[in-house]
Amino acid sequence: MSVRNDDNRCRVVVLISGSGTNLQAIIDGAAEQQCPYEVCAVISNKPEAYGLARANDAGIETAVVNHREYLDREGFDTALIEVIDRYQPELVVLAGFMRILTPGFVRHYSGRLINIHPSLLPKYQGLHTHQRALDAGDSEHGATVHFVTEELDGGPPIVQAVVPVESGDTAQSLAQRVQVQEHIIYPLAVEWFAEGRLRMACDRAELDGHPLPASGHRIDSRVS
Repeated sequence: MSVRNDDNRCRVVVLISGSGTNLQAIIDGAAEQQCPYEVCAVISNKPEAYGLARANDAGIETAVVNHREYLDREGFDTALIEVIDRYQPELVVLAGFMRILTPGFVRHYSGRLINIHPSLLPKYQGLHTHQRALDAGDSEHGATVHFVTEELDGGPPIVQAVVPVESGDTAQSLAQRVQVQEHIIYPLAVEWFAEGRLRMACDRAELDGHPLPASGHRIDSRVS
């Protein structure tokens, strides 16, 4: 069960494995006046993750559940659930959390677990998305925030940022421009959830009570 804190902001736990740039964008959003959410904890499966330092700098509680200390994914996920639930979050955010989650974990947080993926889903589930977009000759690429379901990168899209593929792009240059947009749309999706505007219903994302399109709400980075 989740609870609200005294100022009625939505309690968010963020899971990370690395540098935490999307985490930083979410932390920065939480610092804004009238922000409807607070980051109550940051949890990593890697003790060396730089995102833990970002959380400490912001005065946010941190924890490490090191996956190397468990014999299997089920044992790790069970321990992770125990730590997450100590903070009684309303929303769990995956921000560069590089672990494939078990069905039991996903079901435990169904409807309140979101992720960001660096492609315009359903295109390019999995890894190496930027190079795959270039290899396919795509004219546009981007990122998708989606609810997490048992299908890897297959949950209902919430919001997508569309980024044009430019002549001469490399996987690295394209990734850099996509990441700029990730830092915009991820805090936005968290805000929508915190405001009670966003929910998952019947395997579709709904915003303000209306089903979102199959690709989610689209934001074109070319439009100011």
